Amino acid sequence: MKFISVVGARPEFIQATPVSRALRKNHQEILVHTGQHYDYLMSQTFFDELGIPAPDYNLEVGSGTHAAQTAEILVRFEELVLKEKPDAVIIRGDTNSTLAGALVASKLHIPTVHIEAGERSFDRRMPEEINRLVADQLSSAYFCVSQAAVDQLAREGITKNVFWVGDVMLDANLANRPLARQKSTVLSKLELDPGKYSLVTVHRAANTDDLARLSNIVTALSNVGETVIFPVHPRTRGALQKLDVQFGDNVRQIEPVGYYDMMVLEENARIIATDSGGVQREAYFWSKPCLTLRDETEWTETVQVGWNKLVGVDVDCILSAWKTFTPPAEQPPIFGDGTAGEKIANILGQIQLSVH
Repeated sequence: MKFISVVGARPEFIQATPVSRALRKNHQEILVHTGQHYDYLMSQTFFDELGIPAPDYNLEVGSGTHAAQTAEILVRFEELVLKEKPDAVIIRGDTNSTLAGALVASKLHIPTVHIEAGERSFDRRMPEEINRLVADQLSSAYFCVSQAAVDQLAREGITKNVFWVGDVMLDANLANRPLARQKSTVLSKLELDPGKYSLVTVHRAANTDDLARLSNIVTALSNVGETVIFPVHPRTRGALQKLDVQFGDNVRQIEPVGYYDMMVLEENARIIATDSGGVQREAYFWSKPCLTLRDETEWTETVQVGWNKLVGVDVDCILSAWKTFTPPAEQPPIFGDGTAGEKIANILGQIQLSVH
């Protein structure tokens, strides 16, 4: 079979790698980068380090409003799909590239395969939630990270071609651990001892565009009483410059780090606090307690098993959880066993794909 795989953001390339590796053993795959994230992602170093197949096409869409970016992907991707005539289009996650890929394939009557289907935050103010909902309504096959996602799709009336395969991000994490430990020098560079610091990431628009929420986060992090390593996202850096408050001396703001450095920082942190969906999962992969700086999460299963706690941006709530939150001894394999890519490729070789 001939598949077109759509990727648009840096995490999606990491997600795509295990699937591409397995899929290309028996099928043809055309990797299309929409250019939704377009700077560091496209550097050759990134591809070389992770063994990621270079994209066959780059649509070079760039940034813009949600409408402008999605519209531009629609126009350029449709032209490409008409030219390549794939048997199916593979989308993943919840980006604007995911939404556009699903819309184009659906209107051209080409089956859509959604990897990471069924995740819900139940907050329709989040653009990602809209992307997920639409993508799942238009898809023909659904590969779920967890049983919770399978159950959610069933509640929405979607039961055909739904498979729990686990998380391809876990595949990538397990495959890259030895190289990350070997190649990263981030601990020595930052003079950090394992378990003697916390790691924080903040980039969601809900936190960066609301200066009151961001101010609360700054206040809380400045009072946790331990070293905080804070790789600052460009969007967050811009928002912080508008604030009157300053971080305490315990908070070390650093430039964003690469995949290997981030893995090593996560593995050796005492606790992780984040508003990122990807980092919530990675904290679980590393068996690290996670505090989510949001009022909801699409990764509800991590909360249900006691390894993730929603703390929002209430200063007292954050500080209390920082000192007292302790996950249970048991950590069930909710994200599978690290073979999701192989399972996806095997299933795609066996099932009948058809449009609704």
